Amino acid sequence: LRRSARRAGPLVAVNCGAIPDGLIETELFGHTKGAFTDAKQARPGAIAQAEGGALFLDEIDTLSPRGQVTLLRFLQDFRYRPVGACKESVADLRVIAASNQPLQRLVDDGRFRRDLFYRVNIFELSIPPLRSREGDVEILAHHFIVRFSRHYGIPLKQLHPETVEWLRRYPWPGNVRELENWIHRELVLTEGDEIRSRPDPPVCCDARCDGD
Repeated sequence: LRRSARRAGPLVAVNCGAIPDGLIETELFGHTKGAFTDAKQARPGAIAQAEGGALFLDEIDTLSPRGQVTLLRFLQDFRYRPVGACKESVADLRVIAASNQPLQRLVDDGRFRRDLFYRVNIFELSIPPLRSREGDVEILAHHFIVRFSRHYGIPLKQLHPETVEWLRRYPWPGNVRELENWIHRELVLTEGDEIRSRPDPPVCCDARCDGD
């Protein structure tokens, strides 16, 4: 988005897995005042908030069947009607979707609409897991150290060379979020100016698991 003509526009993220079925239209399209009992004032939805920018649909694979139909209808012509409104609006935005599971596999299993898959699968970018991205763990670890140091107002801490080696060898089954949480915890618990620890080995509950 940094090189896009929309780079000055907003980036609105929506966690698809956290939207209840009964609120999918309101969350995406918004609602007018008096549209339902508790609608004491009008509220713009995520689409209106992302106007001129981008709408990021995180974990789109978790959308319910109703949510998939709602999104498909919008993606056909980017027209939508806020709940309770009489007129349609036309959105000017970019839609970006992310999935933790291959959507094609979900389509084949009948868990994701094929027509919606074709709508969102214009340009596909596959991001490999952290363990497959050589050098990224050190860069991200430093980024999280800086972020949490600023958040807590504490001096920056360094990673001991042995700790860096552990970070490189560890398989990171929880990916970047696991690294972020590990750095968060160690930064808070470490009393000195150097983090000398290592991640816990991954817990495996499946005899077929090889730790990857």
